[in-house]
Parts: sequence; structure tokens; C-alpha cells
Amino acid sequence: MTTHVVTGAFGYSGKYITTRLLAQGHTVRTLTNSPKRKNPFQDQIEVYPLAFDAPEKLVAALEGADVLHNTYWVRFNHRDFKHTEAVDNTLRLFEAAQQAGIRRVVHVSITNPSIESTLEYFSGKARLEEALMSSGLSYAILRPTVLFGKEDILVNNIAWAHRRLPVVGVFGDGEYRLQPIYVDDLAELAVTQAADDENRIIDAIGPETFTFRGLVEKVGEIIGKPRRIISVSPGIGYVVATIIGRIMGDTFLTREEIEGLMQGLLYTESPPAGTTRLTDWATAHADTLGHRYSSELARRRNRTDEYANI
Repeated sequence: MTTHVVTGAFGYSGKYITTRLLAQGHTVRTLTNSPKRKNPFQDQIEVYPLAFDAPEKLVAALEGADVLHNTYWVRFNHRDFKHTEAVDNTLRLFEAAQQAGIRRVVHVSITNPSIESTLEYFSGKARLEEALMSSGLSYAILRPTVLFGKEDILVNNIAWAHRRLPVVGVFGDGEYRLQPIYVDDLAELAVTQAADDENRIIDAIGPETFTFRGLVEKVGEIIGKPRRIISVSPGIGYVVATIIGRIMGDTFLTREEIEGLMQGLLYTESPPAGTTRLTDWATAHADTLGHRYSSELARRRNRTDEYANI
């Protein structure tokens, strides 16, 4: 068995990756900004800070480990965090991995990254992929679209909207596509790829393809709260999303996220890498899905509770 380092083991995808690694008997360390967050691991893993401002501490935390699983990123720009900072921080992490002698990096990216993209999320992810591929480190780059699971935000908040709003809007015709993957399927893929040596880039997509309108309709149907779906312009949709965000003390959706959806960047022609169907998972969790709003910013402010309880 080997030693693995997981960024954000107390968060979302990192928690599922850690669970699978421990089940296989591996030693796990985490790099985290939330060392006191409640988690299911107790004293099973070693905890180190994500000390981006102290590269020597990053190197020390990585030394002696075989694999780095990197899930670190930021979803949108905010006064407290920026995509540019996340890119710079991740580059420091990759450099530390080189210095520490890490054998392989399993890096979570995004479908359809591009340096030429006008969307910082996608151009930033592309820059990191290029840096990793030129680093000399063995790598597996996983490109998920949307994750779903107990701690998810998008699917949960679609259900939340069905439970609380008289109508639910989609941007434009809503015919752009996406392929959500179950978070534990992504974790299984990460752990499998960690054991390999061949450099790979994998579109980590689920077995079902939805139009955005179809996904919104299906979630409402599954939870027994179907609402009328209306088409709105991206501008009006953004205004409504901003109002919801302010009411909830969160960022509900950003302009970039709307543009990424409408550009079809969460869809690929690749074969599915996951096996869990969102419709099956949502049906099994229909009684609880969307009862509480999932807040990105609340998770960043609250550094002690588990994601599912925030």
C-alpha cells in the first residue's frame, strides 16, 4: 500500500476519494484550508495546511507520498478568492509535487478547457493542464462536467427551486447539453488512475445526457414538484439568479456559468466514465433532495461543519 495526498479531503469530491483510498488500505494525508471541519475519518488521515504562501511547507507535506490527488479550485471570482489566484496556487502545488518526488498526479479539471476561452474557469483549467503535462510528472487528468451526490449544489438547488418557486427558468431554449457524473464514480476513477503510470486525459462524464431544460424538468418530476419551465434571456436569468443569491447570501449562478452552459462546454462525445444514473440516484433521494438550499459561500465561511450539514 502507498501514501496518497488529497487536497480537500473534508470537502466534496476529496472526501469520496479519501474514503475509497482508506478502504483499500492506503495511507492518506490531506492538504486543507479547513483542518477543523467535521469529517468521517477521525484520526485515520494526517492533516496539513494548504500553505500556498509557504512552498517549503507544501513540499514537506508531500514528501514520501506516491500520489497527489488535486481537487483544489474555486467556482467563481469573489472578493475573497479569484480564478487567477487558484491558478497560481495550483502551479505552486505542482512545483511542490515535483520537488517532493511525487510519482503521479491525479488532477480534476473540466470538460472542454481552452486557453483561448473567454471564460476564466475554462482558460484557467487549460493553463493548469498544460503546466501538468509539461512538468515531467506522471499524470491522469479527469475532466468532469457536473458532479451530483449528497453534497452537490447544482442538482440540489434545481430541486430547491422546484419546491419553492412558482415557475423555473432556463436560459434561452435550454437545449444545450450536459452529462452529470456521480461524485463517487469520479472518486473510483481517480483511485483507479492513481495506480497507473500511463499519462491520460479522461472525460469524466456520466451515463446519461440531458438538455438543461430536460434536466430541470426531470428533477422536478422526480421529487414530485414539477413546475412550469419558462425560457428567459441570459440577461434576465442572471438578474433573477443574482436576486436569489442575495436573498440566500450566496452566488446562485454567475454570468460565466450561464455562458459555459449555453456554449455546450459541459458536453462531450466521449463514452461515459461513470455508471451511476442521475435519475436513479435522484429517485432514491427524492424525499430529501432540495429541502435545503446548498450555499457555496456558506461552505467557505463555515469551516467546521460537514458540507452536507451547511
